Amino acid sequence: MFFFSFRFSFRLAYIFSYNLFQFCGHTWILANTIARFLTFGKDALADTFYSVGFVMSLCQLLSILELFHIADGIEKARLLPRFVQVMEKNLLLIMVIMLEEIQSKPVVCAQFFLWNILDLLRYPHELLCVLDTPSIAMLWTRYTLWIPLYILSAATEGVTIYQALPYVKPAAANSSSLNSTVSTHVHLPLMLMLSLPILALGASVTVWQLLKERQHHLDKWNKKMKRK
Repeated sequence: MFFFSFRFSFRLAYIFSYNLFQFCGHTWILANTIARFLTFGKDALADTFYSVGFVMSLCQLLSILELFHIADGIEKARLLPRFVQVMEKNLLLIMVIMLEEIQSKPVVCAQFFLWNILDLLRYPHELLCVLDTPSIAMLWTRYTLWIPLYILSAATEGVTIYQALPYVKPAAANSSSLNSTVSTHVHLPLMLMLSLPILALGASVTVWQLLKERQHHLDKWNKKMKRK
């Protein structure tokens, strides 16, 4: 009995600490981005990645743990939409890190801004759920405003990939002229082009799953209120 209680308390403390860390990390990123924009204006857009890129990369890398949280039952959520969200963010972030030319593009600043807004809609709700003090306002915001913002974020991801294509093609041409063997660099532009319809398909499936999840949670809340 003591072991079960200790294990339950440890899991509770862990998931609370994880959500609190993510909330603080994304709050810092958003506050830093807004403060720099208010101070330097449009010039701040080019330096967004250099100022917050490390913290953003750390938060997104740690978000992979959420897949294990859902699989282990620590967090109650649908695995497929979370898997799509986590992987598309991390893969896009890896592409931005690899291509220095794209890091100063305004679209990267817009992408980081949307990612942080989405996460700041989610993690406070998760913290309240861990504390067993859910709020209908946070619940509605999490599962209603989140969907159109996610669609906008997915569209911005597509724009980011499209703007990265011109910087990938020269590298592919140089690599093919130096070596007749099929290289990974040669396939990179094609892979990016193929990722656009895959991104659209993944976003569509995710939105469909999120709508079902929203209906489930709102119905569950309504039933809970009626019992009271």
